[in-house]
Amino acid sequence: MLSSTLRPNSSSPVARTVETKAVNDASAVHDTDGLPLPRRFAAVAAILGGGVLVVLDGAIANIALPAIAQQLQATPADAVWIITAYQLAVVMFLLPASAVGERFGYRRVFAGGVALFTAASVLCALAPSLPWLVAARCLQGLGAAAVMPLGLALLRFTYPRRLLARAIAWNALAVAAASAAGPTLGAFILSSASWPWLFAVNLPIGLLVLAACAGLPSPPRSVLRRIDVWSIALNAGMFASLVLGSDRLVVHPLHGGALLVLSAVCMVLLVRREMPKAAPLIPLDLLRVHSFRISVIASVCCFTGQMAALVALPFYIQHELGQSAVTAGLLMTPWPLAVMLAAPLSARLAQRVPSAWLCAAGSACFASGLALCAFWPIHGNAALPIAVFTSLAGFGFGLFQTPNNQNMLLSAPRERSGAAGGAQGTARLTGLTLGSLLMSLMFGLLPSHGAVHWGLAVAALAALGGSAVSLLRSPARADLA
Repeated sequence: MLSSTLRPNSSSPVARTVETKAVNDASAVHDTDGLPLPRRFAAVAAILGGGVLVVLDGAIANIALPAIAQQLQATPADAVWIITAYQLAVVMFLLPASAVGERFGYRRVFAGGVALFTAASVLCALAPSLPWLVAARCLQGLGAAAVMPLGLALLRFTYPRRLLARAIAWNALAVAAASAAGPTLGAFILSSASWPWLFAVNLPIGLLVLAACAGLPSPPRSVLRRIDVWSIALNAGMFASLVLGSDRLVVHPLHGGALLVLSAVCMVLLVRREMPKAAPLIPLDLLRVHSFRISVIASVCCFTGQMAALVALPFYIQHELGQSAVTAGLLMTPWPLAVMLAAPLSARLAQRVPSAWLCAAGSACFASGLALCAFWPIHGNAALPIAVFTSLAGFGFGLFQTPNNQNMLLSAPRERSGAAGGAQGTARLTGLTLGSLLMSLMFGLLPSHGAVHWGLAVAALAALGGSAVSLLRSPARADLA
């Protein structure tokens, strides 16, 4: 039943309406779209600053787990909840935050998310116990769930359409830079201060981003949007059960399987509840648009490959190649650096090359880098080949991400930009969850050596699947995007 509800139906009035709006919106190119230049700078500072704030905090928190566990007298397993609580809150409330943004205004909800994230960071810094810290991390995740999708939606109203690819590229570059700098910055802070300062540094950054929010655009609110508390509860239950069930499937198969079944039940009930609505919580109306649906599927494929590779590579470098943890970190640094290099190049190419071809080429390059990591025989000095392969993977991922996100955003009507941003974030988190589950299954079923190589191979296949799916968008549709 569920697959039939998501199947494209060209005779459906809703599908025809959404397709027509998307094409008309993409065809209406005006240089006067977006904000005037002085105000645009403040808006971009707020959007990019908000994205950097939430990504940097996530990257910094990972490195602090041993120190936090020791000081709060927690076991390593309990300390992992510092990360899990944040991720759960983000994935549970990403789509509801997008809906709230469409209903009450993107700028107001984005600024509210930054304020909540900043205040929760102070609570993290003051945490006297692990439960306090985990609760504060949940609040941080709730704030991040508002910042992530609405920042992307606000870019659409900040820049003229002809410059949107460049804006998305700058956003990808800022996120990649924050991801790359996070572990180094965290280690630097821990070398001279205690772990609460990892969260306290968010306070000045958050206040600066809040000040810049005054320059954000104020798009009109959606008159179709209604906030349905029961749908929000079903959405939260669906994603929470999916994440927790995936995490426990290998160690506790019965418990994990039951949670996955619960997730499926919540999804079916949610789809049935939201299907008749003009602006559903799950963007079913947008998934009927061919170009949008293809971009979502390709994004899930590539993020699945990314997470599987990022889990497998440290084990490969440290256990099989005999390198230290520091060396492993250095050998993986070329990945985000290559994403930063590819993002602006991809934005320029997107103005000349159909986005379907650019996405396909980028994800194929991404798959090639992962396949080389999996199968290339390494003897002697491992640094050079691993650095080259991870650079190739990161460069391909950067080429793919910018045009795919641009297509996803512009395939939706302007009044559904928040839902498009939420779908982009949900596709990313779904892929990351699937990649993590994939490696958990590999490590549970195979010896460590085989699990790493098979995991990298399957990650390459997932990226190659993203390339094949991207080609399903015709050049004509890609040009409209």
